Amino acid sequence: MTGRFISLEGGEGAGKSTQAKRLAEALGARGIATLVTREPGGSEGAEAIRGLLMQGAVARWSPHSEALLFAAARADHVEKLIRPALGAGTWVICDRFIDSSRAYQGVAGGIDDAAVLALHAFGSRGMLPDRTFVLEVAPEQGRARAEVRDGAEADRFAARGNAFHADVAAAFRRFAAHEPERVRLIDASGTPETVTGALLANLADLLA
Repeated sequence: MTGRFISLEGGEGAGKSTQAKRLAEALGARGIATLVTREPGGSEGAEAIRGLLMQGAVARWSPHSEALLFAAARADHVEKLIRPALGAGTWVICDRFIDSSRAYQGVAGGIDDAAVLALHAFGSRGMLPDRTFVLEVAPEQGRARAEVRDGAEADRFAARGNAFHADVAAAFRRFAAHEPERVRLIDASGTPETVTGALLANLADLLA
């Protein structure tokens, strides 16, 4: 049996990493084999590219360069880790996937969505998650969480201004409106337990 592919999206400090782990534990308790991974990263090649993307000055890479680097990292991640795991029947839970490129480099970075998807079609053969959850929190709550998490070590994306992050949030909401079967908005302002419960409720059809 082929596994299911779940991605978690959202702005900085939305709780994606926490919920990926909690969701894996909840599915594991149901006897489902799970694998938690992240983007950029997840495979040896993709982790090497992650270092290039996440470190340095905000202006280190243009949106077009970022899009190419993310597409390369994702292609390796999909080939080396995600597809083999799904083929073995494992549920893969990924902290960010293609929708982050569409939001960050696409809408907020000024690149046409079709161009971002064309890179994805070439590099990762257009692979999409079975379900994508966009974790939503108020900007001030997300920023406070990110500051506690990162301290003075904010990466190139967390360090960007409020207008950029507002564009990212609007992009995710747009994706959810256009693809309601795949992309679901989740209120992530509550307790971790409440948020995990909402994720599981929105996976009921895939768990049946």
